[in-house]
Amino acid sequence: MATLRSTLACNLESDLLLAALPLFEAGRVEALEWSFDALYEYQHLPDWFVDLLTTYSEAGRLVGHGVCFSLLSGRWTNEQQIWLDQLRALSQTFRFDHITEHFGFMTGADFHKGAPINIPCTPVTLTLGQDRLKRIQDACQCPVGLENLAFAYTLDDVKRQGDFLTRLIEPVNGFVILDLHNLYCQVCNFSVNYRDLLALYPLDRVREIHISGGSWSESQVQPGRQIRRDTHDATVPDEVFDWLGTFIDACPNLQYVVLEQLGSGLTAESERQAFQADFDRMDSIAQERNKLTVPPIMNTFLPKLPLMLNTTPLENHRLHNQQVELSTILETAIDARMAQRQLAHSSLAHSEWEVERWEPAMLETAIAIARKWKNGFVSRK
Repeated sequence: MATLRSTLACNLESDLLLAALPLFEAGRVEALEWSFDALYEYQHLPDWFVDLLTTYSEAGRLVGHGVCFSLLSGRWTNEQQIWLDQLRALSQTFRFDHITEHFGFMTGADFHKGAPINIPCTPVTLTLGQDRLKRIQDACQCPVGLENLAFAYTLDDVKRQGDFLTRLIEPVNGFVILDLHNLYCQVCNFSVNYRDLLALYPLDRVREIHISGGSWSESQVQPGRQIRRDTHDATVPDEVFDWLGTFIDACPNLQYVVLEQLGSGLTAESERQAFQADFDRMDSIAQERNKLTVPPIMNTFLPKLPLMLNTTPLENHRLHNQQVELSTILETAIDARMAQRQLAHSSLAHSEWEVERWEPAMLETAIAIARKWKNGFVSRK
């Protein structure tokens, strides 16, 4: 494990920047994670923000985090090509130490105005995802990684995700962002021990850890059951901080520990102070680990061989049609029971999606997520 960098996920959100300002002024923020494809209403970056990005870029401490590429969409879209072209251009302007995206696909008719949702782990989706990751790496010419999802329909989905991530990133010698709050959601929603989840992930391929907060929602289809949501609008749970040291120690190639929070949860002074306290707590854990004598990073996470790219991006029209149908159901069904009936008569029935086994409370949650995101990432402000 090399020196850990205490990092902030920082975007053009006024409340987030106001909360983070004392940390920047004190020189506490050692690295910056920028969601480069989520510029909200801004057509152009303000000069002062470009200066901030440039400062971290020149120090080799700027990392990029994608939000809306929709890695596993069945159809290649014009928006995905634009995303790649913009990433290629940004990589000429800024030096990214690495670029990351989310596992899964985005719901929504165009797959760029929706929620990140799980997908079957099949040879089709594996080949598709590997093709897309190669294109990301070709555009940015730096290490590429994927983040684990918080959402799952079943416990089996949870158990499969670590292995599937490992296989997806293999051709680009990629890495994993291990989001601890996403794991916390799975621990809470599926009553699994976090140490059991720890054993399911390729910890030697973890280059970055995320911590964040979230919220609880009451299930209507299963009264009395609460679902943990990764809403990024609250303080980090104590349990996540309790796990942080354990996960740091288990990840020999770890370099970044990142605090995430949306500006929508930082409108009051008390919320900003709690955010700063979370950063202090994260930083204290990281600096304690930095006092230890550790071997240097052994994996650059750059491709070991030249990438072989197909001229045309891979597509799977059957998968695309299923995704469109699922997105429509999630965004229009009145409730989980109606969604179950529609799924039973859809192209997803009796397929690799295993919709018959989806937990009603998690389907209900997917509906809520899809509705929240249906107008795009900007709606999360």
